[in-house]
This record gives sequence, C-alpha cells and structure tokens, in this order.
Amino acid sequence: MSKNLLIVESPAKAKTIEKYLGKDYSVLSSFGHIRDLPKKGMSVDLKNNFEPTYAVSSDKKKTVAALRKAAKQAEMIWLASDEDREGEAIAWHLYEALKLTPKNTRRITFNEITKPAVSKAIENPREIDQDLVDAQQARRVLDRIVGYELSPLLWRKVQAGLSAGRVQSVAVRLVVERERELQAFESESTYGVSGEFRVDNSTLLPAKLKSDLKDEAAARTFVKHAEKATFNVKDIQTKDGTRNPGPPFTTSTLQQTASSVLGMSPKQTMMLAQRLYESGHITYMRTDSLNLSDQALGQAKDVIIKKFGADHYKRRVFKSKSKGAQEAHEAIRPTNLAKDVAGNDERQKKLYQLIRSRTLSSQMSPAKLERKTLTVAISEREEVFEAKGEVVTFAGFLAMALRAKDDVILPEVKIGQELAAESILAVEKLSRGPTRFTEASLIKKLEELGIGRPSTFAPTIGTIQDRNYVEKADVEGEIRKSTNFVLNKGDYKEEEAELKVGNDSNKLIPTSVALIVTDFLVKHFQEVTDYDFTAKLEQEFDDIATGDKKWRQVLSDFYKPFHKDVEEAMNVSRQEASQARELGNDPKSGKPVIARLGRFGPMVQIGSAEDEEKPQFASIPESHTLETVTLDIALKMFELPRTVGKTTEGEEIIANRGRFGPYVKFGKIYVNIKGEDPFTITEETALKLIAAHKDKLAKQHIKSFNGGIDIKDGRYGPYVTDGKTNAKIPKDVEPSELTLEEAKKLLEERAKKPTRKRKTKRKKK
Repeated sequence: MSKNLLIVESPAKAKTIEKYLGKDYSVLSSFGHIRDLPKKGMSVDLKNNFEPTYAVSSDKKKTVAALRKAAKQAEMIWLASDEDREGEAIAWHLYEALKLTPKNTRRITFNEITKPAVSKAIENPREIDQDLVDAQQARRVLDRIVGYELSPLLWRKVQAGLSAGRVQSVAVRLVVERERELQAFESESTYGVSGEFRVDNSTLLPAKLKSDLKDEAAARTFVKHAEKATFNVKDIQTKDGTRNPGPPFTTSTLQQTASSVLGMSPKQTMMLAQRLYESGHITYMRTDSLNLSDQALGQAKDVIIKKFGADHYKRRVFKSKSKGAQEAHEAIRPTNLAKDVAGNDERQKKLYQLIRSRTLSSQMSPAKLERKTLTVAISEREEVFEAKGEVVTFAGFLAMALRAKDDVILPEVKIGQELAAESILAVEKLSRGPTRFTEASLIKKLEELGIGRPSTFAPTIGTIQDRNYVEKADVEGEIRKSTNFVLNKGDYKEEEAELKVGNDSNKLIPTSVALIVTDFLVKHFQEVTDYDFTAKLEQEFDDIATGDKKWRQVLSDFYKPFHKDVEEAMNVSRQEASQARELGNDPKSGKPVIARLGRFGPMVQIGSAEDEEKPQFASIPESHTLETVTLDIALKMFELPRTVGKTTEGEEIIANRGRFGPYVKFGKIYVNIKGEDPFTITEETALKLIAAHKDKLAKQHIKSFNGGIDIKDGRYGPYVTDGKTNAKIPKDVEPSELTLEEAKKLLEERAKKPTRKRKTKRKKK
C-alpha cells in the first residue's frame, strides 16, 4: 500500500487525480457521502439540543470497510472532497467514520483538477473547517425536522404520501402564485400593424406602426385610409451604441443559459458539468462567484489577442452580488482556455464550448453598433411607422459569442422621400399575462430571492417534479375568431383568421395537489413559506459557515415557533385542509356534488359516505382544477363510461376517462385515445384505434411458451413476461432462441430483485 491515501468523492475524479500523483499516492473514492441521517425516523434528538444520529448507509458499508483498511496501511490520509459545505461535511464524516486522528490526517481542496492545482493543495493542507461542517449540519437537520413534522401532517389532512420541504415548498409556492396570476389576468385586445413600402423597383422597406390600434374598428378605419394615403420618410435617426459581454458563469447562470441555448435541463447541465470537472476540463461547477484567477485572466488575454487581435481584448473584473459567494473561489471556467474542444461526448463538448465562449467573451472589448431608425409618416394621420436597423461596426466580444445577431440593414432613403405602400396588414393581438416559469427562470427567481444556494437549485427543481407538485407540460390554447385587415398592392380586403389564446409549451404548471398544499402551508405555516424568511435562513447558514452564529441556536430559534404551528394545525379538519367544496346538487338524485382531492388526484363525487347508497365518483378533466371545475362540468363527467359500439368479435367498446387520460376498453384490453374526446368518439374511430393497438401488440410479440410466458419487444428492448413479472433479456442473447427453462430462470431472478416505482406525468391540456 502507498504511503499516502487520498480520498475523493467520485471514481472519475480519482482516476483523473491518479494521473498527476506518483507511486507514493493511492487515490480512492468514497462515492459521495458515506454517512447521513438514516432514512427511517427523524434521527434528531430534539430534547438533546438537536443532536443528530448519523449512520453509514447500507450501500456504503463495503466502501467504508475498504477505506478503513486502506487508511490503516497508509502513513498519511488526505481528505480531498469538494471545497463547498457539502464537501467539507463529506470530509468530516470520513474523518469520524474511519476513526482518523489529527496526526495522520490532512484536508485539502482545489477548484480545478489539474496537476498544478492538486500539487499546490498538497503543499498547503489545512484542518477540517468545523464552521462549514456546522453550516451543512444546520441545513440538513433543519430540513429533516421540517420534512418529518410537516409531511405526516399533510398525510392526515390532505393526502397520503405527500411531502413538504423548506425550499421545495417555497419553490412550489412561486409556481402556484404565478399560475394564479395568469388565471386572474384579463387579456386586452389591440391591433398591430405592419407594412412594406417600396423604395424603388427592387427594394422594400419593412416597418411597423409605432403604436398599436385600440380595437377592430380603429384597425379597419386605418387600413381603409391607407388605401388612398401617401407615405413619406419623416425622419432618419442614426446613433452609435455599444453592447457589453456578460460575466463568466455561475451555477445559476450556466443552468439558465444551457437551457435557452442548448435545451438542457438544470439536472442534465449539472451532470455534464460534473463530468467535465472530474475529467479536469473545467473548474468546480457549484459556485456563485464571478471571480477569475490571475492565471485564467492571463490565459484569456493570450487566447483573445492571438485569435482576434489586441483591439478585441479588455480586462474585466466582475464582483458577485451574492452574500454567500465567499465559499467559492472562482466562476465556472475551462482549466485551459487554449483548449477549444473538451469532453467525452457531443453534449459535454457543447457545454464546454458554451463555458469557454462565455469565459473568453467576458474579457473582450464591447461590440460597437450603428443603430438607425426611419420614421414613415402617413398623410392626414398622426400615427407613424418605424423601421429599425442595426449594424455591427466592430464585433468585439460578439466575435466569440455563439449566437451573434445578423445585421439588419435598412435601404438608403432621404427625408421627404415618398414611398409606395406595397402591403399593410393589421392583425389582432392579445396582451399576455405573467409568463409561466421554465426550469431555468424558476432557478433565476430563487436566486433573486436569495432562496437556496448553487448546490440546491437543480435538486429542488427535480424534487418538486418527482413529487408530483409541478409538471413540465404543454398547455393547449383556445381558438377564437378574428379578422385581419389587408391592403395588398392597393387592394383592400378583410380576412377571417384564428387567434390562439393561452397556448404554452414546456412550462412548469402546478398540479391540484400543489394548489391545495400551498394554500394549507401558507395559511398555517406562514414563516416556512415566506420568501424573506426562507432567504433569512439561508443567510443564517452563511453566518454559521463564517463562524458568526452557532448552528444549534439557529435551529432552536426556528423550531420553537415552527413546532407550535404544527400542533395548532393538527386541529384543522381534513375537509378544510383539502379544500373540498360543494358545487351544487345533482338534478336527478338531489344529492350534493362535491369536488375534492382523491387518492389519484382531483375528483368529483355525487353523495357522501354517510348516505345509504355508495357515492358516485368521477375524475376531473385535465383542463380543469378543483378551483375551476363547475357543476355543469362535474355532471358531464358522470355520463361516462359510455358505450361506443362493438368490435368485429361482438365485444362492447366502452369509452371512459381514467387516471392516465381518456381510453376505450373492450374485454380486458385498454386502448389510450389521447387526442380524442370520450364523449364524442365514434365507433369507426374507436375501431381504427383498436386495430392500430392490436397491430402494435402483434409487432411486439416475438415468441410464446405454454403456461402463459411470452417474449416481447418493448420500449426498452426485448423482455420475457408471465403477465405479472417482466425480465429484461441480456443483449448477448437472441430473444427468439431463448428456451422455456431460460425464460423461467430470468423471471425467477427478476422476481427476487426489488421493484422500482415509476411516476407517471400527465400533460395539462
């Protein structure tokens, strides 16, 4: 065994560092945290000053045993986990679990995995920073307390299986409040007017009316007037402008930019950045610092001058706004800016290119622009058209940018010059309400409010989706009739048009459960869901990290009023908490129609549990929530199931709506009819969908055995099934040649393994 044992969190990181160290060093991985609060029970002694009980997780016992053995054989142990609070806590847990001593233990950190950085860290070891450890403990213990006291309360009062968390509940509240703002927003209709004016035989000038027209009548009047009006150039304004580059990436801005430019989710971005970091290509990717080291600034200068010239270089120093930025030493940047390509696959390479481009452009000259505005006057009208052009006269940082805008060059004209209207079009526009959050914009909002820190953003966004509080979904807008007013080469006409209202795609939308839980928490746990209070807690964690506050006192100050709120909320009735509301009475039975949250989501029922007859139940359509469903909509849902017709074999076809959307059923077979209405679907359409379903099943079938065992080709490849258990067939086995004995063996082996629960997400229409 080597004299020195260096422990990091990941095997990839260990592999990279091993290349830099000699034979005197052995590098092993802890595979992340080796100890934590056990999953079962709170594991926090509330009566003993919040003393936590840590345990080595079952899947890490072999890892800990191997590390203990290696540590006993080494003369010096180097704890080289990441430099943030989480990394410091990992180092502390390793120290405790491996029973190390100060004499033979050194703590080192580096924000990039390069030979100089690792060597420098080894030359400058330090002790474990207990303040950073305590800040991590405070967050972990406080979040455990909130989860373990709030979640059971939600199970009793709202729905079984729900969870709550200090940051996740605030993130859900943001999404809920934005959705309600949008629902309350009333659109205003105006008409936007665009035109094309002929400058000469071959040149057209596109322009837009500077101000929208207030309504349909005004639009009609304007375009009819334009039929006989004259147009001339009233004014020409030319101004010089500049555009400056943005700062290098922090965790938050990397996630936002990767989302908008590369279409990556925050989770994907952090996974790819982690791999780039562990391979030594970029600096540490969890940071809110905008600082660049002198070495990086020097590299940037050399690369920029060599590639673009000295006139494109401008040294910049950016200062972080975040108060917690003292934890991280640098922004996210390449470890070697001269390397223009890095990464093991295309996605890593694209993310690396984005990081490199942003880092270099932050040290480049401003772009110089010439902006021109032409104003076109209309005879006998006050309104004017405007045409705007922009030409880059000096590229500056835009020479490095991945998405530089094309020049918009306007034709040469003179003031007073008459123009002919080639075409004028007036189109109805509806003002848009607040924009629903995307994953990236929600992260931006959380950062603005001071809620969470770099390491928590992506996990928080993932958690609120995994726990079915928020769905990333498309919203189908409503179609409404409109009229366009058109003047084309002197001919006026009015055209019927369709206007899509409320259409949205790939946005975060709260579920009915989120609406109810948020209302309950806001009403009974005001501080936990308050944005300022949550941000204040984050600041207190920062104060613990700098030694200005004691972690147990912060927990004590939080817990006393919080626990009092929990006890008072126990007295709230389940009906009040779950927002069950009576919509009216069923005209047939006279019984009340109630909208409430059921086991599988929002539902309506006729009658109550106290009645002699069992209540009738129906699910609420996806286009409505418990807040928006009406008596008429509810009663319509009880018209299902509906008999559509019969199959060619004489089986009845039943249309209905279930947990996963609309479907038709014949015998024991269910067929999804997404896009069709179960109230209006015809026998002909249902038979076509059934035929397509049968054809799909036939193509999936590979082989059958006696005893009900089949081999099929599924979404994730060939598998064997007995109707209850599905077992994947190994890649090196030809499915059609599998024997009955081999199939049974695969099923037996799969049955011994624990099953993973998959969450199904529904799109809101």
